[in-house]
Amino acid sequence: MSLVAATSAAEAVSGPAAAAAGLTLSVNASAARHSISPDIYGLNGADPALAAEIGMPVARWGGNASSRYNFTNHTYNTGSDWYFENIVAGPDNTVESFVKTNRDRGTKQIVAVPMIGWVAKDSPSSHPFNCGFPATRFPAQDGFDPWDANCGNGKLDGANLTGADPTDTSVQAGASFDGEMVSHLVSQFGTAAQGGVRIYELDNEPVLWSSTHRDVHPEAVTYDELGSKGTATAAAIKAADPSAAVLGPSGWGYCEWLASGLDGCAPGADAAAHGGLNLSQWYLKNMKDFSDAHSGRRFLNYFDQHYYPQISGGKDPEANALRLRSTRSLWDPTYVDESWIGPSGVNAPPLQFIRTMKAWVAQYYPGTKVAITEYNWGALDDINGALAQADVLGIFGREGLDLATIWGEPQPTQPGAYSFRMYRNYDGAGSRFGDVSVSSASSDQGQLAIYATQRSSDKALTLMIINKTGGDLTSPLSIEGFNSNGTAQRFTYSPGDLTSIVRGGDLAVDRCTIDATYPANSITLLVLPRR
Repeated sequence: MSLVAATSAAEAVSGPAAAAAGLTLSVNASAARHSISPDIYGLNGADPALAAEIGMPVARWGGNASSRYNFTNHTYNTGSDWYFENIVAGPDNTVESFVKTNRDRGTKQIVAVPMIGWVAKDSPSSHPFNCGFPATRFPAQDGFDPWDANCGNGKLDGANLTGADPTDTSVQAGASFDGEMVSHLVSQFGTAAQGGVRIYELDNEPVLWSSTHRDVHPEAVTYDELGSKGTATAAAIKAADPSAAVLGPSGWGYCEWLASGLDGCAPGADAAAHGGLNLSQWYLKNMKDFSDAHSGRRFLNYFDQHYYPQISGGKDPEANALRLRSTRSLWDPTYVDESWIGPSGVNAPPLQFIRTMKAWVAQYYPGTKVAITEYNWGALDDINGALAQADVLGIFGREGLDLATIWGEPQPTQPGAYSFRMYRNYDGAGSRFGDVSVSSASSDQGQLAIYATQRSSDKALTLMIINKTGGDLTSPLSIEGFNSNGTAQRFTYSPGDLTSIVRGGDLAVDRCTIDATYPANSITLLVLPRR
């Protein structure tokens, strides 16, 4: 299947173009210049063909199962995701296989190390205690695994059961175990500096341990537990591989950004006992204090949180419109989140989440990079989800995020995959969106969004323009600070052809202005070669 198709000079449209009143686009290639990290185009995992096609820059070994992964026996526990069962990873699903596969294709790896205090023990399926809430101990439960009637969901009448024995499924494992895991991977693949694992993650969504892994950790996670385990594990990682980077705390979302498991969803008594700082602020400060106490050696390289917009995930018109609006929560100081996070429910100021993360870093641990290792706006099988994904990737670059990996990655034929192709392989020959962000503006970013970059390799100007509306839009685009050769190459992904990126006719650049029509619900890339 060809992923890039050619059309005549004029793109086919279904009706007359609509020019929104006063709608304008502008770019200044001399202003607001900063590098874009290629690591923002990462995925937690991907179809091998798609990974190769987009040159996947970074992949992550993480998620709930990683919290109790035991590298010595290749066994993990599913936690609440699937009846708290111990599972032996197949040969293609071990951490070694993950590292080798991604190293061989030139993809940077993130590997989560378990910090919860327990890892899965040898526990074959025939063992009477191969799960956290076995029927032999808890005969009455709300549900049991349809393929293993001994393993229950740990609930009765909707309430969590208590009294599970952690040693049924797991053995204790502290920071020294993590150091051994890193040493093992170094012995297999070399240090990070030698091409081995580049980044180690401090477990996954720790404030949820009391839910996702409540059979071994029913207690609410406190500031002190997260802080002490984080510094001890980071030190063990650095001792085993001084050249590796450390990433954390990888909280699940809004509540964990701000509060410990003890406090709930807003800073409370636990925060008050720690200087009134929210959990993210204190985590960064605690890491810096630990660094200062160890001759300034850095133990946290990436401040990471997960981001899932609190939207329905549907594809009806209302859900689609909200999906496209909600990307503003990553950056817009005027946008108040329209979910329970906003004025009703938990009252919060505008999130402008990436900017907020960077502000926390600047205040409490300067020099730390910023990452989002799980996110997903949904509907990747639909053009609406593709538009949102393209918008998010543009925001990541413009806002200076250092690393991102989508969770629930698109399949190669889904529209969401084409969002990645538009940035990483728009012409099927490996050509990419630029790596230096420059100033761009739209008079209405909610209708017609624009992201602008310059490509270091050939100095071309690359402009990503996203029409978020259901009608074709015409707008003038003015360009400053760039000497064009007079033409703009055009590549478009739209409902007109959801199976390929269409190479349209070149557009004229007349007196530093481009007049163009952008199809409804489309992503358009303009490439302006430098004179």
